[in-house]
This record gives sequence, structure tokens and C-alpha cells, in this order.
Amino acid sequence: MWIIFAFASALFAGLTSILAKCGIRATDSTLATAVRTIIVLLFSWLMVFVVGSQSQIVDINAKTLTFLILSGLATGASWLCYFKALQIGDINKVVPIDKSSTILTVLLAFILLQESISVYSAAGVVLIGLGTFMMIEKKDVKSSGREGRGWLLYAVGSAVFASMPAILGKVGISGVESNLGTAIRTGVVLVMSWIMVFVTGKQGEMKQIEKKDLIFICLSGLATGASWLCYYKALHDGLASIVVPIDKLSILVTIAFSYFVFGERLSKKSAVGLGAIVLGTFAMMIPTLTGR
Repeated sequence: MWIIFAFASALFAGLTSILAKCGIRATDSTLATAVRTIIVLLFSWLMVFVVGSQSQIVDINAKTLTFLILSGLATGASWLCYFKALQIGDINKVVPIDKSSTILTVLLAFILLQESISVYSAAGVVLIGLGTFMMIEKKDVKSSGREGRGWLLYAVGSAVFASMPAILGKVGISGVESNLGTAIRTGVVLVMSWIMVFVTGKQGEMKQIEKKDLIFICLSGLATGASWLCYYKALHDGLASIVVPIDKLSILVTIAFSYFVFGERLSKKSAVGLGAIVLGTFAMMIPTLTGR
């Protein structure tokens, strides 16, 4: 049964981007991020109560709380960049770049934390990097106009910021149950995103969000929460060495739905790049799968 939850986690994670794209086509991405974060925050605290870690909040020291806040700010910046990139770019190009945050995390851990890089991790980094490069067509980089190149800048920004929480977690976050840490970080994201809404003067557009767009935005938040719940259930009942790689298959779900929903086709080169990213992801999982 747990294997079904693992695949459900990947399915919901993949659907998140599709649903968000549907909701932000006519809605400001910053405002949409702020709205959907409300839903995600509710789910994150639901997870806290599911595992029973809510009482541990009083035991968090000042250093850990500081790094949790910094991690939340990085997560918030990543989400804001990611959904802006989704709004003005193609899903099948934005998502692979965002997933390349794995490369940055490995490299930052090596540089800042002196963590060793295994042969499998090195191979994974190379494959993911090569695959990401192949999925970005030259015409996308050279396209004229601010929005033509804008999606790429936002996608790269999303990947850069997404790589930071893991490093910050290893540097200064200790003794905090993971779900509680996620809930606190999500709270920071909520505050940050709404501050950005008011700074940019977008709060007045809240009443102008079409009902259909609002539904899709909320559904994207629900998909994120559902993915978290399924992922936790699969990890609780099954083998982490199998659950984690399956969850990484969410990129395939996103690419597939982008074809059927938005008609975004992959060129042969991009398809090979996608295959390289998937292989690279599994290469980085080999030590876990083999117990080495």
C-alpha cells in the first residue's frame, strides 16, 4: 500500500506546477504565491499535529530559530521566483532548471561544509547539469524582449534560493522535528509573500482575481499539501530508499501534463535532456538504494 502513496506523492507534486500555471495566467504571481501559501501553511501544521511534534516548539533555541527564519526567507524567495518563471515561461523548461537546485546544494555542501562528493553524486551532478542545459533551447536564451529572457532569470533565481535551505539546515538547525521546521519556515514564507504583495501594491488586485483562477491557485496549494501527506505516509510505512526516488519522478508528471494541458512539446534534444536529468537523479540515489 505504501508504494501507492509514494507514487501519489509524485503525482500531486507534479500537478502543483500545472495547477499553479493555470491559476497565474491572468493573476499576479506574487499575489498567487501569497494566497496559495495560506493553504500550504494549513497543511504543514496539520503534518505537525499528525506526527505530534507541536510541543517541541518551546524547545527551539535562538540560533535554530534564526536559521529557520533565514531558511524560510530563502524558500519564500525561491517560490516567488519559481511562480513568476512559470507565469511567463514554459513549464517544461522552468521545472528542469528549478530541479537543478540539487546541483547547487551538492556544490555548496562541498565548498562550505567540506562534505565529500561520491562518484555517484558527481555523475548525478554532471547528468542533471547536462540535461538541464539540453532542455534550454538557444532560441529561449536569445529571445528578444524582457519577458523572453525574464523567465530564465527567475528560474535560475528559484534554483539558487532553493539550494540554500538544506545548507542553512545543516549549519544552524538542530533538534527540530522536520515537519515542525517546515511549518515554521512556511509561516515565514507567508509573511514574506504578503509583505511583497503590499510593497508592490498588488493587494488591491485580490478582489479582481477571477473565481476560476482562485480555484486553481488554491488547488495548487492543496496539491502541495496532499503530496506532503502522501510522502510522509509512504516514508512511515515503506522504505525510504524506494520512496525518495519515486517522489523525484514528479518532473515526469509535470512534463507530461504540460503537453496535454498547455500543448508544450519537447524537442528530441529536450527529451534526451529530460532522460539525463532522471538518470542523474537516480544516480545520486544509488548510495541510498545500495546502502553504501
